[in-house]
Amino acid sequence: MHPRFQDPRQDWYFARHQHDDDRPFGGPTRHRGPGRHGGPGRFFGHGDLRLVVLNLIAEKPCYGYEIIKAIEERVGGAYSPSPGTIYPTLTMLQDLGHVTVSDGDGAKKLHTITAEGRAYLDAHRPTLDALMERMDESGRRHGGGPAPQIVRAMENLKLALRLRLSRGPLDEEQINAVAAAIDMAATTLEQV
Repeated sequence: MHPRFQDPRQDWYFARHQHDDDRPFGGPTRHRGPGRHGGPGRFFGHGDLRLVVLNLIAEKPCYGYEIIKAIEERVGGAYSPSPGTIYPTLTMLQDLGHVTVSDGDGAKKLHTITAEGRAYLDAHRPTLDALMERMDESGRRHGGGPAPQIVRAMENLKLALRLRLSRGPLDEEQINAVAAAIDMAATTLEQV
C-alpha cells in the first residue's frame, strides 16, 4: 500500500479535507460559506452531538424521538437532528458503555445513562457547558422558531404541489389555477 494512504491523520489528508477558511496553499474555496453549498455548516462539531445526547439522557431516561424533539426545542427549531444521526449515536453510546437500553412502549427503546457515561460527561464538562450555552443562544435567537402547525401546513402545501406536478404536465388552465391558489394563500397570509 502506498504510504500516503496508510494513515488518514497525515498532513495531506487534513489539507485536502478541511472545511474552514484556512487554505494552506492559498487557493480559492469551492463554496460560498463554511457549509455545503454555502450554507451555515454543521450545527455540531465532531463528538459534540454525542455529548448533548448523553447529557439529555443524564437529565432523564428517554427514547430516541424524545431526544430529537428536545434538541429541536432547545435550539428554537434552528436544527433538528435526523433519526439517521441520532440512532447511530445512541448505538455508539451503548457500545461505549455510556448508556443502557431497555424495552419501552412497543418497539421503543429507553436509554439510561451509566456510571461510565456520567464520568464521561464530567470529564468533558467545559465542552458540554459551552455547547449547551450555544444551543440556548440559538434558541433565544430563533425565538422558538415557527409553530409546528405552520411548518406542517407549509410542508403539506409543498407536498401537494409536488404530487400534482409529478402526475404529468399541466395545461394553461391548470397552471393558472395553481398560481391563483398560491397567490390567494399569500394574500390571505399578508392580512393575518
